[in-house]
Amino acid sequence: MDSRICLHCYVSGKVQGVWYRASAKEQAERLHITGWARNLPDGRVEVLACGSRENLMQLFEWLKRGPQLASVTEVTHEELPWQDLQGFETL
Repeated sequence: MDSRICLHCYVSGKVQGVWYRASAKEQAERLHITGWARNLPDGRVEVLACGSRENLMQLFEWLKRGPQLASVTEVTHEELPWQDLQGFETL
């Protein structure tokens, strides 16, 4: 069974204007995760992350905390089939 999956996440709280996306990119690259993070008009951050299940769980735990200036109130996610993406971008 392939342990590579993708997580599609929505992060709520004070997560815009606090280096959340840039910090998520650093964490993803450290964990060899591909995908992207982008701000949404409603103040949330949307993240698509693809990698090994183990590394994605580490990233998911980080998403629930975020960088020092963030105040995360909720992270929702759904598991998606593997997508072969290159790198991790902030959109």
